[in-house]
Amino acid sequence: MAWSRFVAIGDSTVEGLEDPDGHGGYRGWADRLAEHLAAAQGSVSYANLAVRGRKAHQVRTEQLPAALALEPDLVAAVAGVNDLLRPRLELQPLLDHLEAIALALRAAGATVVTFTQPGPVAGAPLLRGLRRRLDAYNAGLRTVAARADVRLLDLAASPVGSDARLWHVDRLHANSLGHARVAAGLAALLALPGWDGRWAEPLPPQPRPSAVQRTATEARWVADFVVPFATRRLRGRSSGDGRGPKLPTPVRCTASA
Repeated sequence: MAWSRFVAIGDSTVEGLEDPDGHGGYRGWADRLAEHLAAAQGSVSYANLAVRGRKAHQVRTEQLPAALALEPDLVAAVAGVNDLLRPRLELQPLLDHLEAIALALRAAGATVVTFTQPGPVAGAPLLRGLRRRLDAYNAGLRTVAARADVRLLDLAASPVGSDARLWHVDRLHANSLGHARVAAGLAALLALPGWDGRWAEPLPPQPRPSAVQRTATEARWVADFVVPFATRRLRGRSSGDGRGPKLPTPVRCTASA
């Protein structure tokens, strides 16, 4: 099957953080998937409506109508992590928003893809408290995907998904290697020529850091990422305040681009 109009909606992971494009912006798995589609088909129209910091209800109210207006035949929709990071989580309303997004897109005739969220990366003890929420979210997302006929890449079920080498040092976003793996997994999910299960192959073993190294890493992470994040939350601010969509006007990606 070929797709002519690809639209991505969601939060910072859809926007492409932390996969630098070399020009002061971010590339990300959605950009990479558009490139894979163009290579397989010759070309594809691509728009990315994602905005960092957005929660599921905001993706539904702000991005879904704009996505439908573009009449896509393929949509990548990923949201929910920002909901999971809030002090209070209402899981069922979150899943209801995700299902409403998927059903609206499917009713418009689009193929919809999404993925589960891997657990907190190895060696991040302060993130282990998220595991129960992530497990519940992923279980709910699998149900939503089955009900709404969404193609699901189950990253959480793949051991490589939680390998720290696929994650940025903030432990919330994939790095360039992680974004490349997600794009490869989605290309395989869509059965694009040349893409298969190799995206899930484990990385080579590496030495385990010492206790001193782990303690120092935790301290830097708290100072560099946890404190600024908590400060924004206390001030009622989001990393996406004042930002618009990444790529609201579709561009034509070609195999030669």
